[in-house]
Amino acid sequence: MSERPALDGFDRKILEIVAAEGRISIADLAGRVGLSKSPVQARLRRLEARGAIRGYRALVDPGVLGRDHVAFVEVRLSDTRESALAAFNAAVLRIPEIEACHMIAGSFDYLLKVRTGGMATYRAALAEHISTLPHVASTSTYVAMQTVKEEGFPSG
Repeated sequence: MSERPALDGFDRKILEIVAAEGRISIADLAGRVGLSKSPVQARLRRLEARGAIRGYRALVDPGVLGRDHVAFVEVRLSDTRESALAAFNAAVLRIPEIEACHMIAGSFDYLLKVRTGGMATYRAALAEHISTLPHVASTSTYVAMQTVKEEGFPSG
């Protein structure tokens, strides 16, 4: 397995700024990083090529899309061999209501972040999709009452 080259201070600063302001111009980014435009643009391309920058997107208010109900779901599997984990992982990718899925080291196997339009649509997603995922033995749901912080790096 080849190691990735280490990031220097300029690369880290570029990543911090772009994570917070994906639409920043090269000129503004260069000014904030303390380099000229050409080296900043070359560094950006290199960071994109090596996968340090996975893409750019708009952060849309989920409420505008009618998806402001957030539930966190603990999932316990009946089988945790690699083939069972792979089957579960592949199936999770096909469920649009699952916004995030993390394998956990603890008393359960996965933690899902599920976003829907309300309790009724969440219950349907749980019954029709999540509970029927491969090797699911049990689930526990925690409904978010308020989102205090959700986006990447803090500004400032």
